[in-house]
Amino acid sequence: MMKTMTIITDLCNLSYRSLLLTVISAIVLSCNSGVKSSEAKEELIDIQPISHSSFVMNYEDMTIYVDPVGGVESYADLKPANIILVTDVHGDHLNIETLQGLMESNPKIIGPTAVLDRLPEDLREKASVLVNFQSINLTLNDTEITIEGIPMYNLREEAIKFHEKGRGNGYVLTLGDERIYISGDTEDIPEMRALKDIDIAFVCMNLPWTMSVEKAAEAVLEFQPKTVIPYHYRGTNGLSDIQKFKSEVTSENPKIDVRLLNWYPNR
Repeated sequence: MMKTMTIITDLCNLSYRSLLLTVISAIVLSCNSGVKSSEAKEELIDIQPISHSSFVMNYEDMTIYVDPVGGVESYADLKPANIILVTDVHGDHLNIETLQGLMESNPKIIGPTAVLDRLPEDLREKASVLVNFQSINLTLNDTEITIEGIPMYNLREEAIKFHEKGRGNGYVLTLGDERIYISGDTEDIPEMRALKDIDIAFVCMNLPWTMSVEKAAEAVLEFQPKTVIPYHYRGTNGLSDIQKFKSEVTSENPKIDVRLLNWYPNR
């Protein structure tokens, strides 16, 4: 572009050159603005897997920890939490020692009643109960978030003992224009299949505790998130086949972006 501009300006008078440069500058700025806007949208929510069901999300000036376990050292290099979401009482979702080590930033803990009942008094004072079908609105660091409690439970008769209906929470978060679904430990329940307008979905798939890859794919194809991220996929027979999950989803609906992240770095 610079070479072309030089040739043109050599042939034109000063006033014409000024007009031409103004037009070219406007075009270049418009193109650059479009690229930056696209990139900014792609990086709107930063997702950092920790392990299995634990991850961190950054959105503007807000940092959200989901099911932090594994010891405070796992979070040493990350931004401190503003909000901690806990889905259930099992040890891969709730770890008191890890929570206590994350309290320096004075985060707000949110979880179902069964979780809060297990917290020691020092943590319970920083916690709020959120149950299925309830929602809360928070403003932190001038950033707004809506958090909805979504059911998570087993459907198979032999698996109901793992996660009975009403005990744990999945979550739907609304951050700006983005809606993020976190399944927690669940099967392909009607409440999941009925979700609407989900931008990012974290979906579990590990037998015998949650659901199979096939059932997870069926559910995703029904509620059609824009992006789906398999997580919580280590079962009794090792890691679930997330490549198969991706194939089953994208072969039926290539518009769904299936992203495979590294949830088990030490496997």
